[in-house]
Amino acid sequence: MIPDHFQINDNAMRFANRRTFLQGGLGAIALTSLLNEVGSAQNTDPTTPFSTRQPPKAKRVIFLTMAGGPSHLETFDYKPELKRMDGKPMPESYTTGQPIAQLQGQRLKCQGPLTRFKKHGQNGQEISDFLPFHAKMADDLCIIKSMVTEQINHDPAHTFMNTGTAINGRPSMGSWINYGLGSETNDLPGFVVLTSIGGRNPQPIASRQWSAGFLPSRFQGVEFNASGDPVHYVSNPPGVSQSQQKDVVKTINLLNSHQNQNLNNRELQTRIAAYEMAFRMQTAVPELMDMSSEPKHILDLYGAKPGDGSYASNCLLARRLAERGVRFIHLYHRGWDHHGDLSRYMNICCGLTDRPTWALLQDLKQRGMLEDTLIVWGGEFGRTPMFQGKGGPGRDHHIKGFSMWMAGGGIQGGISHGATDDLGYHSVDNVVHVRDLHATLLHQLGIDHQKFSVKYQGLDMRLTGVEKAKVVKGILT
Repeated sequence: MIPDHFQINDNAMRFANRRTFLQGGLGAIALTSLLNEVGSAQNTDPTTPFSTRQPPKAKRVIFLTMAGGPSHLETFDYKPELKRMDGKPMPESYTTGQPIAQLQGQRLKCQGPLTRFKKHGQNGQEISDFLPFHAKMADDLCIIKSMVTEQINHDPAHTFMNTGTAINGRPSMGSWINYGLGSETNDLPGFVVLTSIGGRNPQPIASRQWSAGFLPSRFQGVEFNASGDPVHYVSNPPGVSQSQQKDVVKTINLLNSHQNQNLNNRELQTRIAAYEMAFRMQTAVPELMDMSSEPKHILDLYGAKPGDGSYASNCLLARRLAERGVRFIHLYHRGWDHHGDLSRYMNICCGLTDRPTWALLQDLKQRGMLEDTLIVWGGEFGRTPMFQGKGGPGRDHHIKGFSMWMAGGGIQGGISHGATDDLGYHSVDNVVHVRDLHATLLHQLGIDHQKFSVKYQGLDMRLTGVEKAKVVKGILT
């Protein structure tokens, strides 16, 4: 039975089982059984707590990050008043004392929506003409129109979205979730990252965005390449057979296990696990990346050309990772930083991502996987209602109100939640902070965010921090 106060202690609780395991001489037996491909098991790591406190609605998460910050005002948040105010001075009552990224000291004027919106689905979800395939899945989407965050520049905003804080070195949400729940696969990492590019000014995404922080490094995300070798150095060196590689891994891990009987060092444990996982991946990854088993109608559904590094191929790969038991799959599409020529770049970015996103939901649904797969779509922030740009209207970074959506995994479809004001500046109704989003993710996975903590530097650290975060219960089934 799980105690009422679920807390992980870095010392006795987390490593006692592992140390007993190794000192009992079972390390080699465990390695041998792993190399002989024992069946997959949930929560296979004896140091990983099983933190579910209620039946989970979701088993896994696919997080679709539109890196750069898509404009909510050209996607899901139609503002007739902003259209009426187009070209007029932005009322100072909205902007006085508010954080602004690149428009400081400039004359602020309203920029109306640059496309039309229509109502779609049974409940009349408002979706822009930039997203015709999103319109087809309106009844699957819960559109959150009242998001707020705390960081107004790209890198710290990604850090905040991924870790709940702008402080570098904290665990990402994927690492937290894998640490709490373990993985459903023995042959692939529990947390996989995929990136694609297309659009304006593709900002770099630092690998620390999927870091495990102060958690054991085995829980960090593993970046897969969408083209070329999927994982660097996973193949055997020339002239080295699979049996020879197996002997090397076995010998190295026996030495590490022997050393760790005295040191009891969690990074040595991570090293042992890394060798074990790398060996198993040598078989699992080529099979994962071999798309020859995918029928043509599925490739056509996504518009995917496997191995081309596109968002479409990554969406198809995300489905394959999900059905193989990967717990957290994070896709980044870099190109949404639309300070100017917004219409042109919205057409490019939406053209690259709209259909594959729809295809991913349809594919999961037809396989019976959407109901226990939680999909999240959005950027690190939104865009301003004010004009910016050269070579065509654009918008600056904006943190006080923007849109994201969720689907599957026990989330109500066909609804909108929250609202911004008449000009799309401030979230004013049912405001959802990034930490609330994290609390809701954990809740759907069966984790109580208030009691899921790790002792670090004398503090009980949480993904949702010490500030009050809430589960957004109005969007749950």
